[in-house]
Amino acid sequence: MTNRAPHTDSHVTPPGSQTVVPNAKRVLIAGCGDLGQRVARLLELENTANRSWGLRRQPDLESTKDIPGLTLLSCDLTQPSTLRDLPKDITHVLYTAAPNARTEADYRAVYREGLEHLVQAVVSPALQRVLFVSSTAVYGDHGAQWIDEETPTAPKSFNGRVLLETEQWLRSQSAQFETLTLRLSGIYGPGRSYLLDRLRAGQATAPAAESHWVNRIQIEDAAAAVLHLMNLPKPQPIYLVTDSTPLPMRVLYDALAKLVGGPVPLEGPAPASIGSKRLSNARLRNSGFTFKWPDSREGHAALVHE
Repeated sequence: MTNRAPHTDSHVTPPGSQTVVPNAKRVLIAGCGDLGQRVARLLELENTANRSWGLRRQPDLESTKDIPGLTLLSCDLTQPSTLRDLPKDITHVLYTAAPNARTEADYRAVYREGLEHLVQAVVSPALQRVLFVSSTAVYGDHGAQWIDEETPTAPKSFNGRVLLETEQWLRSQSAQFETLTLRLSGIYGPGRSYLLDRLRAGQATAPAAESHWVNRIQIEDAAAAVLHLMNLPKPQPIYLVTDSTPLPMRVLYDALAKLVGGPVPLEGPAPASIGSKRLSNARLRNSGFTFKWPDSREGHAALVHE
C-alpha cells in the first residue's frame, strides 16, 4: 500500500447513525468491563427490546445497575462447566475478555480456548455474528509506514501470537455464523489516567521524534464502533478500530505533558514489545462510521477540562 495519509474526519454524527438498525438483539458480552458495559448502554439506547448478558468471574452489580437491559452472570471462560446454563437463542457474541496475568498460558486459556468454549456453549441457528476484540499487537514493527487490515501480521511477542491464533480459529467457524475481528489500538478515556499522571509527575519518557508511532482510540468511540460493526450489513472479516490521527510517541507525549502542566518528557527508549505502527482506519470510516474524537490530543484535552 502507499504511504499516503488517510483522510481525517472533521465532523461528528451520532454513533451508528449511518447503519440500519436490525430487530431486537440478544447479546452475550464476554468479559463485561468498561468497553462491554458501554456497548450494553448503547444497545439499550438503540432499542429498549435489546437484551444483553455480561459474563464476569466476579460480577459487580453496583457498576451496572443503571443499564436496564444488562444482566451480569458469574462465569469463568476457562472452565466450560460454568457455561452450561447460559441464555438461549443468543444472536450476537461480543468477546472482550482479558487475562488476569500477562503470561502465555493465561492468554491462551482466556483467548484461544475461552472463545472456543463460549462458542460451543451458545452456538445455535439463532447466532448471527461473533465479534472478537483483538489487538494491533498482531502486527510487527512497521516504522512510519501506513498499515491496514491487509498488511501481513508478524507479532513481536506471545500476546500477539495468541491473539492471531484466536482470530484464525474464529474465521474457521464462519460457515456457522458471521465472524468479525476488531483490532483495537490503545484505549484512553475516563478512569484511564495512568499516562497523564506519569507525565504530570515527570516520570514518563519518549523516544526521539518520528522514531516510534503510536495509535489511540477514545473509549466512547471504541464502544460506538463495536455497535456499528455489530449492525453493519455484509461486513469485512477484520477492522482496525483506531482513531484518524496516529502520532509519533514524542509528539503525543509532549502535547499531553503540556496539557497537564508537566515537564517535557525526557528522551528514552520505545517500548520493547510494541512495534512502531501507523494505522489506517480507512476501512472503518468507509463503512459509514464517524469518530467523535478523531485526534487523541483533542480527546485527552476534553477529559482534562471536563
